[in-house]
Amino acid sequence: MKELSREPLNLIIGGVGGQGNVLMAQLVGQALVQRGYTASVGDTYGVSQRGGPVASHVRVSHDRSYGPLIPAGQADVILTLEPAEALRLLSELGNPSTVVVTNSRPVYPPDVSSGRATYPATKDLFGALKRYSSRCMVVDASAAALAMGDPIFTNIVMLGVLVGADVAPLERKDMADVLADRFKGTVLERNLAALDRGIALAREAR
Repeated sequence: MKELSREPLNLIIGGVGGQGNVLMAQLVGQALVQRGYTASVGDTYGVSQRGGPVASHVRVSHDRSYGPLIPAGQADVILTLEPAEALRLLSELGNPSTVVVTNSRPVYPPDVSSGRATYPATKDLFGALKRYSSRCMVVDASAAALAMGDPIFTNIVMLGVLVGADVAPLERKDMADVLADRFKGTVLERNLAALDRGIALAREAR
């Protein structure tokens, strides 16, 4: 059984508006509480309706409630649905010991789409993530979700990656139980399939 490796464990889940990282944080927090831990969850928003950044902070301890927002430089794990967000969060909240787990598929903000800004070259982006973290796992969760027939499953695939990467005190059963609390029938089956695909992706990438 996975156990809490540090006190507190500071996990941040990042993405852009509409990707579903707030739901991810809620599910992770619920799963941790059901395992007997204390979990504080807090969200910070950019212009989320326009594809701006959304970050969900999850702080985990055995029995102490910490403030909901992770202080600068103290993120232990950064899990993101979009790679540029991973680098942004690493620069703001990370340190050389931080572990980064990210989806590889970029989401271009409106300024990039309109030509007013440029998006980093993915080679440079992934290189920086690996250079400034202790460990960086990059997976194509978007492709896995599309192969299942719907990109909406990307966030659940990434929850599976979180479990499979062994960077949080969560087992497959923990996440399956909270998914079963929220979904039923065919919808639950498809979410469990997405979870399992993410676990498999993480193990392939390790």
